[in-house]
Amino acid sequence: MGAQGMDETQAREAEEARSRFVERFAAELVEAGMTRMPARVFAALLASDSGALTSAELGKQLQVSPAAVSGAVRYLTQQHMVTREREPGTRRDLFRVHSNQWYEALTNRDSVLNRWQGTLKEGVDSLGADTPAGRRIYETLAFFDFVQTEMTEMMGRWREHRKTLDLD
Repeated sequence: MGAQGMDETQAREAEEARSRFVERFAAELVEAGMTRMPARVFAALLASDSGALTSAELGKQLQVSPAAVSGAVRYLTQQHMVTREREPGTRRDLFRVHSNQWYEALTNRDSVLNRWQGTLKEGVDSLGADTPAGRRIYETLAFFDFVQTEMTEMMGRWREHRKTLDLD
């Protein structure tokens, strides 16, 4: 049922439920290593019906300053977890979370892993593959090689699986 079909009590209860979800999921993201404000903004966008909110809407919902929202969305856009769009007919920015945000965020890690792998290879070469440090670095490199191969295959399986879901 959309907001138009709700009475005032139902609308308030829905907003309270949304707020509880946002804070709980944000806390889970923080526990996993994300900083608090980007976690709250991401959870708020994820829980919004449209998947998109303006900076002012995010600030009002989360009861934070525009500067806090700005810093959070900067981080989230860098991580490819949200996109910045122009709200039609206005000069205001609209921040959107897409249904494939996890896919995009994980796929973006590929370039990070490539850079790490290059540096790790240099480390093995410069420290020597036969030294304890070289072997430890080589094991880290082997792990990232493994993760990258598995991630590529898993993302292919996800794309196929997603086609079977009734999401669009």
